[in-house]
Amino acid sequence: MTPLLVYDPTDEAIRKNPFPLYEALQEHDPVHWSPAIRSWIITRYDDVRQVALSPTMSSDRLRPFYEAQRDDRREILSGVMRYLNEWLVFKAPPEHTRLRKMMNGVFSMQMVQSLAPQIRRTVDDLYGRLPRGQPFDFMQEVAVLLPAYVILDMMGVPRADFRMIKEWSDNLRLFIGTSRADEDKYRKARSGADQMSAYFRSLIAQRRGRLSDDVISNMLQAQDDRGGLSEDELIAMCMLVLFGGHETTANLLGSAVVAMLEYPEQQQLLRDKPELIDSAVEEFLRYDGPSNSIARVVAVDHELHGKALRAGDRVFAMINAANRDPRRFERPHVLNIERSPNRHLTFGQGLHFCLGAPLARLEAKACLGALVSGFSWMRPGPGEVHWIDALVMRGPSSLPLVLQ
Repeated sequence: MTPLLVYDPTDEAIRKNPFPLYEALQEHDPVHWSPAIRSWIITRYDDVRQVALSPTMSSDRLRPFYEAQRDDRREILSGVMRYLNEWLVFKAPPEHTRLRKMMNGVFSMQMVQSLAPQIRRTVDDLYGRLPRGQPFDFMQEVAVLLPAYVILDMMGVPRADFRMIKEWSDNLRLFIGTSRADEDKYRKARSGADQMSAYFRSLIAQRRGRLSDDVISNMLQAQDDRGGLSEDELIAMCMLVLFGGHETTANLLGSAVVAMLEYPEQQQLLRDKPELIDSAVEEFLRYDGPSNSIARVVAVDHELHGKALRAGDRVFAMINAANRDPRRFERPHVLNIERSPNRHLTFGQGLHFCLGAPLARLEAKACLGALVSGFSWMRPGPGEVHWIDALVMRGPSSLPLVLQ
């Protein structure tokens, strides 16, 4: 008899550990209709990959959502939509192709690799401030700060402005991450978008008068046969780089530490064999990655595993479920930093493969490598690990830790 399965992201137990439910859905209901969020939940690896690549699915999910809202809510969200509609993750060709090509030039591999010394210095500085043998919150003291400082430095934005920018970003995350618990998330997201866009509009105006060697200046100079980026595109790209660049990596760092606490023998293996850091980061990305799901809208009526998906239906393809699909990975629920091959889907597939993947990997290698080499042990601090309220992202919001 098939068990009664319901995916409800407001359930605290699912937020803490969604993997038992993902496993059950893969086995018994791989195309699951969730009445809680009125969406299809896709969990098997091959199906999730197909959702990411198939023309039967559209990444333009914000516009139909916005148009379906009542008038007062559309008024609140109009300022958010103005900029989020320009984000690469919500674009389809040919506009996506144009913007992605320009941004690829800005975020070249050479530019990312040039950041390695600065990243190592920032890591050393953050670890140098930590108490030894005393509890602290790894998320607040390391995981959030490292990627934020790297992104701010890249953009030529003062680090002193981070706390202010983080508040705007957190408000935006309520909407972008599909928070289920905050009833005032749309108004907060509008406030975050308004303040962040005004901040970047001012910075862009300053750079126009005096270009520098930073990402904002490089975006201002990016050109194709249609010219440069529009003012709204520039602001939107600044918001995307800042939001995506620090949220995703912070979640990756936090989840990796949780995984190492869960598997101390793997932590020790990495300490003994630091040359495994590349493989370890890939396994952290697979085991409990920062991209919980990708959201799409059905573009063409079709069937999947006997279920009728209709144009306009919302779909969440659960990347973290796919990354533990036993049809693809051996012993998928076990952390193995020597796993090979490890073709996880965490950074996406095809057109929407994550622009910041090389930078996230570089930061994770520097941060996690230094953590195990610089400290002889780590253990959980007093209190619980809390997880962010988000459907498309996953990571700890607080992580008590003790280092020696």
